[in-house]
Amino acid sequence: VRLQLARALMCPAELMLLDEPTNHLDLDALVWLEAWLQRYDGTLIIISHDREFLDAITKVTLHLDEGKLVRYGGNYTSFETQRAERMVLQQAAFSKQQDRVAHLQKFIDRFKAKASKAKQAQSRVKALERMERLAPVLASADFNFEFREPLNLPNPMLMFDEMSAGYGTTTIVRNVDRSVLAGQRIGILGANGQGKSTLVKTIAGTQPALAGRLTQGKGLSIGYFAQQELDVLRLDEGPLEHMVRLAREVGPAGREQELRDFLGQFRFTGDMVNQAVGSLSGGEKARLVLAMLVWQRPNLLLLDEPTNHLDLNTREALSMALNEFEGTVMLVSHDRALLREVCDEFWLVADGVVKPFDGDLDDYQKWLLDQSKEAARAAKKQSAAAPAKVAAKVAAPSAAPAPAAAAPAVREDRKASGQARAKLADQTRPLRKEMEQIDKRMHALATERAGIEAQLAEGAAASAIAEMGKRLKAISDQLEADEARWLELGEQIEALG
Repeated sequence: VRLQLARALMCPAELMLLDEPTNHLDLDALVWLEAWLQRYDGTLIIISHDREFLDAITKVTLHLDEGKLVRYGGNYTSFETQRAERMVLQQAAFSKQQDRVAHLQKFIDRFKAKASKAKQAQSRVKALERMERLAPVLASADFNFEFREPLNLPNPMLMFDEMSAGYGTTTIVRNVDRSVLAGQRIGILGANGQGKSTLVKTIAGTQPALAGRLTQGKGLSIGYFAQQELDVLRLDEGPLEHMVRLAREVGPAGREQELRDFLGQFRFTGDMVNQAVGSLSGGEKARLVLAMLVWQRPNLLLLDEPTNHLDLNTREALSMALNEFEGTVMLVSHDRALLREVCDEFWLVADGVVKPFDGDLDDYQKWLLDQSKEAARAAKKQSAAAPAKVAAKVAAPSAAPAPAAAAPAVREDRKASGQARAKLADQTRPLRKEMEQIDKRMHALATERAGIEAQLAEGAAASAIAEMGKRLKAISDQLEADEARWLELGEQIEALG
């Protein structure tokens, strides 16, 4: 995704079409992209589920609704306001929305009454005030759902005791010593590669802790939304098969007709309940994972980039459901609006440790910029240090030898510098060569994946869907491994330099 985005940005063009450009970007990359697009002189047409990104970039919003394209002047926030005003004028069906609006209002009032003065909590209050203002729009959505009330709320839910997490012998986060309490709303921040997903997978139990202990509270029930939906879905099975197996193996139990009716709430109706998951769109797969979470009746929701394939209406439905959820939420997301609306405290995963972040998302964005500036200053200082050192040696007077001895000394310095550069080149050459090979392989895999997805979208033979699904899973696993190795090689080259 990042490679394709870089290619698009580097090609001179008067018209640029961007379809979900923020998917799989971390916040610092997203901030950079916003700044770049704000300087772009051409015409931009953007499809995105990131409301704050749209606000920063767009000046006109086109809304596709019931087969009609409606133009609104202004960014996404302006569109929301204009649409809310338009809908208020169309009150024919508004009475049916009143129960939903009252339910939302009751929650917002309750949270505002008990919210602390902490910056994170007050940031969430502001985000919820937007929901309060747009209640008619949110309540009129054609899709909404809610999480069932948890059967119990263990407290604490999780206890980390000097826990370390990673893969194999590689430790990515170490000495985590924290606890998670009932009712907490924790946003997990950090750049890609720092270990957010590793931490989440360890909590979910899909990979073991490398050291220390992770203790679960009695009666803990985790609902896990994996960043790669394929981690929890079987591509050759349909939604109904997933639900039947879930009800049988995890619970609660349910009859087939009850499961069919439940899937209908998530827009899986008729023959679609038996359609192979491998042929579903990304948004449909995400809705199926949400349905499976709701059915399990968890008391801890562990969500890793849940909005990647959701449209804006489904994202709003998720935000409302999370706000009404009575359990604990731990959320990794690049969707700033969702983080603001759902979370009132943050953990920062950086430099191999997990620590509380004392601030809101605006503070985190400033922190990212400060980190970037500090890294640039350090790199500039390091690049200037080598020639300055050589110049100092040339200029420094020699106490014992005659002035004529300075020239051989300079030549020796140059010779030593050249030898050092040659040695460094020899050391990094195999690493760079491997990086080039990984780049080529990732490009080939991405091309193959696009081809398989196109075949599935066009309607592949039923006998071939299962094999295609298995191949997609293998490609996804290989791409994840290649990206991790690519980042590791980059760190090794940087350390040698």
